[in-house]
Formats: sequence, structure tokens, C-alpha cells
Amino acid sequence: MPVFSTRTLLSLLLVLARAFAAAQSYSPNFTSASTQLTTVTPPFISFQGGNQAGVPLEGSVAHIENSLRQNLGIWISPQELAQLPTSGPAWENLLRAANQAVHKPDLSDQNDDTNVIILAKALVYARLQQEQHRHEVVAALRAIISENSEQGGRSLALGRELLAYVIAADLIDLRKHNAALDNKFRNRLAELRAKTLKGRTLISTHEERANNWGTHAGASRIAIAAYLQDEPELKRCAQVFRGWLGERETYAGFKFGDLIWQADSTQPVGINPKGAQRNGHVIDGVLPEEQRRAGGFMWPPQKENYVYEALQGALAQAVLLHRAGYDVWHWSDRALLRAFQWLYEEAHFPARGDDAWLVYLINHFYHTDFQTTPTTTPGKNAGWTDWTHGQSTSP
Repeated sequence: MPVFSTRTLLSLLLVLARAFAAAQSYSPNFTSASTQLTTVTPPFISFQGGNQAGVPLEGSVAHIENSLRQNLGIWISPQELAQLPTSGPAWENLLRAANQAVHKPDLSDQNDDTNVIILAKALVYARLQQEQHRHEVVAALRAIISENSEQGGRSLALGRELLAYVIAADLIDLRKHNAALDNKFRNRLAELRAKTLKGRTLISTHEERANNWGTHAGASRIAIAAYLQDEPELKRCAQVFRGWLGERETYAGFKFGDLIWQADSTQPVGINPKGAQRNGHVIDGVLPEEQRRAGGFMWPPQKENYVYEALQGALAQAVLLHRAGYDVWHWSDRALLRAFQWLYEEAHFPARGDDAWLVYLINHFYHTDFQTTPTTTPGKNAGWTDWTHGQSTSP
């Protein structure tokens, strides 16, 4: 009798499980080719084998896929990066940033752009394998480990700043490069996740604040969980994010301010539900907790920049959860797509400046064609998607 390895047996189980799942005839029906979702992407999973929160269950197709997944990256994989061009405006823009000198990370400064420059260096290293770029990333990670630069700051700053450094550590494969340093970095991430800054932690901010504070904190929290391979924490983050998107039966612990832009003031959410209207006007896709900052309900609506600030954190959460195996792009009737459709079609407020990188993610994962620019400025927490996600087909 032949002897099979554990990995081979898992592969056979995965084939059988997928065949069973296909027999259940799960097939989302999208009527518009322009908004068709990518549905076959490792580590993409469907709702098969998941609970109502879309969380993989032990023994499900998703769980087996998680067992087999190797080196797919928390943001993007080396294999995907190897297929990306090393010429053109997006690459040249990234390379210029990667070649910049930077100061030490300051996790207390919510506007410090060292984080996204370090992310650029990590991306260029992952593509070209030039040691100088990795050396600079490692130096930044050492500073995060050894210096308490988050002191004096708020959880908003930590949420904005930390994400890019976690992605950068993953991109340079810190664990393989320097296992001892990686162990220290992991311990530091666990510490930062729970650290109280002016009364809030990343966790409490994610679970209480329904605005940009919460979305940015959630993105860094999820990145930490993914990097640490903390599956229970990932499950919790997925539940919270799905609740923010509008599914209150999954999570409804947020605190809200003025409810004037909520579709239902008794059931407040992060993104208004599909089909929502007020006084004959479409408010489907509105982020009420941010749109309220522009004042009371009015039409035409005000162009509120904080909406895009919240979406920077929200889309980063979505990419991270997608990479971890969650079917996030479908959640709440494609809530993230609806948010962009409202901004473009109702508010006539396209993404510009350091929000333009978000458009590449929406076009990439939803196969839409919102207008883009040849290059983008990175956001507060991440960026460079004009290069990493410039193709409309998901990796």
C-alpha cells in the first residue's frame, strides 16, 4: 500500500471537498459584466463551509486551503510581484519613493509618511532582490522594536502608521532573513495591539469607532493577526468588519454620533444598505458616520473628505481579509463597491490626491472601470496600488 505524506492527503481532501462544494451549486449571479467579481483567486473562499459571518470552519474547504497555503503574502505574494513590470510610470513612481532617504519611524505621528516609503522599499526589494532596500526596511523594523515611538500618540496614529510596516516585514520575509529579529518583531506587534494610548487600544478603537479611527485601527489589527497567524483574532476581526459593512447580526458594538445620514437610525451601520433612499435621493452606499461631518442632510451632498479617509482603512481591511481567505468583496451586497458608486454617481466626488490609490483596488477586485491616474500618491496607511493592483483581474 502506498504511503502518502500529510500534505498529499490534505491535497486529496481539498480536491474532494471542492468537488462536494461545487455540487451544492453555489453560484453568485451577477448581471453586470462591469461589476463582476473575481471568484477564483487563492486564497479566495466562498461561503461554502463557513458560518454566517463568512468565517472558515474547522474541517471546511477554507480550513484545508489555509492548511496548504504557503507564502501567499498578507498583502501580495512574491509570485504575483514577479509578474509585475519593472518599467512604466507606476514602477518609476514606486522606485523613486524606494530610493528616498527616510528618518526613523514615528508611530505617534499620524501624518508620518516613513511608513509608506518603507513599504515602497519592501516592494522594490521583493521584486528586484536588491539588498540595500531590505537593509533599510530591517533598520525601520529594528527601530519599531527598540523605540517606543508610539508614546504620546493616539490609537488613530498607530492604526494609520503600523499597517505598512507589517506588510513590509512580510514582503522581505523577515522570518527567513532573520528569525531572531522576527521573533522580537512578533512580540512587539502583540504588545502594540493591546497597548493603551490615551484611553484606547487598536482593538477597542476597531470595535467601538465606526469612523476612520476604527477602520484604520482595524487594518493594522488585521495585519498583525495575519502576520502572527492568529486565526481566532482574524475571525473576530472579520466579524467586526462585516458588522461595520452593514450586517448587524454579525456585530453591532459600534458607537455612533449624529444619525442624520443613517438609512435607519434605529439600526446604524458603517455603510448604508442597498436600495436606501431619503426624500427621493439615493443614500445607498453612504458612510453615515463620516458624511455627517459635512453637516445635516442636504442635497446635493457635500464632498466630505473624511469619507475617503475611512475608506483607506476599510479597503486595507478588505485586502487583508481577502488574502486570509474571506469572501469580503461580496459582503453586505458588495458594500465597498456601493460606497464608491455613491461617491462617484451621487456626490460627484471622485478620489483624488492620497485617496486615488483606492480606485485601483476597487477596479482590481470588482472589475470596474472608475477613472484612474497613471501614478498615485500613497495614502496614510498604504499605497502603490497603481503598480501592485494595476490589472483588473485579481491575482
